[in-house]
Amino acid sequence: MILRGARVALSARRAERMDLGIEEGRFRFEAEGCDGPELDLKGTLLVPGLINAHDHLEFSIFPRLGSGPYRNATEWARDIYRPDESPVRELLAVPKAARLWWGGLKNLLSGATTVMHHNPWEAVFERKFPVRVVRRYGWAHSVAFTPDFAERYRETPPDVPFFMHAGEGTDECASQELTRMEEGGALGPNTVVIHGVAANTDVLQRAGASLIWCPTSNRFTLGRTLDAEAFQSGVPLALGTDSPMTAAGDLIDEIEAAAPVVGWGQVYEMVTSDAARILRLEDGEGEIRDGGVADFVALRDTGIPPAESLRGMRPLSVWIGGEKRVEADDSGALGLEGRGRYRVACDLPDITPGLKLAGRQVSR
Repeated sequence: MILRGARVALSARRAERMDLGIEEGRFRFEAEGCDGPELDLKGTLLVPGLINAHDHLEFSIFPRLGSGPYRNATEWARDIYRPDESPVRELLAVPKAARLWWGGLKNLLSGATTVMHHNPWEAVFERKFPVRVVRRYGWAHSVAFTPDFAERYRETPPDVPFFMHAGEGTDECASQELTRMEEGGALGPNTVVIHGVAANTDVLQRAGASLIWCPTSNRFTLGRTLDAEAFQSGVPLALGTDSPMTAAGDLIDEIEAAAPVVGWGQVYEMVTSDAARILRLEDGEGEIRDGGVADFVALRDTGIPPAESLRGMRPLSVWIGGEKRVEADDSGALGLEGRGRYRVACDLPDITPGLKLAGRQVSR
């Protein structure tokens, strides 16, 4: 198809009005060479599909749990682990495949087209799942809950990212986790530290490691988030949502929390190009470029730079591989509290009464 009349984001600050072709799921800047239907997108701004660098997809229908601040994430986990009590008991009774699917929808509705799921790969991700889920990765949960983290790191090829929670706290225990990773040989150029509130950024920079920032999760759990020096250290940074058990909601909420700290330009890169580099994505994710995979979000164009367009963003439509996956529509089958209604191009799991997605009420 040919997309006509939109302004197309080529960087955080630059957008050009141009016609885009989509052929076999990829962008073509020479649109006139494409066959197929034409779509008038005048009045819209097209930005790259956003990248959520850290999520626990199966927990997206859970509420916030716990009453922080805690000294570290292990203390939080031990406090909230009550699988036989409400509401956790009822939510765990929802089939895992359905919970994962809702996690994909949460991301899709917030403009995320690629997600890094911090748990084992699941077969459901292969069956036209709502979003792309990163397939090539190594991982460990944390020093406390994955004693064999160093062995897992050694088993991860050097060109594949290795993800691990570390430095998620404000006490000595949390600050020593990076040291334990370094001593175990699990800190290198492909290491991606999640949270890192207590991490020494000099150590991360020396190792060539990267960092995932989850601001609302950190503030709820720990009462604080990364220090200002982390954003000036040169350590590559991307943005993640964590799960609604600790976070405020979805990727839009994290973007809104991050922008006052680092500015809209850096936030834009954290959820597009910088995230793609950290996750070792090589198919054009995180940008709109000739020949790249056609993942993008259509926003209402107000003439401002692409980075500022993320402020209060409400996607008009979200596309993955040149296919429209969701569209804002007042008569759509899915409603999300405070966000509107949507037409979704995939099967929806059953909606039980009172179901909330990332803290927002869901309706049909």
